[in-house]
Amino acid sequence: METKSALQSLSGLAQDHRLSIFRYLVTRGTVGAVVQEIAESVGFSGSTLSFHLKGLVHAGLASATAEGRFVRYHANFAAMDGLIRYLTEHCCEDDPGRCAIAAKTPRTPKGGTRA
Repeated sequence: METKSALQSLSGLAQDHRLSIFRYLVTRGTVGAVVQEIAESVGFSGSTLSFHLKGLVHAGLASATAEGRFVRYHANFAAMDGLIRYLTEHCCEDDPGRCAIAAKTPRTPKGGTRA
């Protein structure tokens, strides 16, 4: 993930309603959820929910799929994983033994290309 993409993802999550919606979508896994299910879970009205879902889709953190008269939203797990990897890429680089995350995160060589 490049810095521009990371900033776009972080901007998409930098609002409490969007973060709540995204966290709910993550719990739904690959099944995702339709708007009514999301609204019942997070407690936001239709117009507020629609605005924030569009923000998550624009940030690349969620996708929308039409299913008849419903729209199903899914968390973009590849984008979430990319953001986590970007943020932890150089975690405890000078002393990897101090950081549990560093041991689990594949490293990009300095000067290397990020996926």
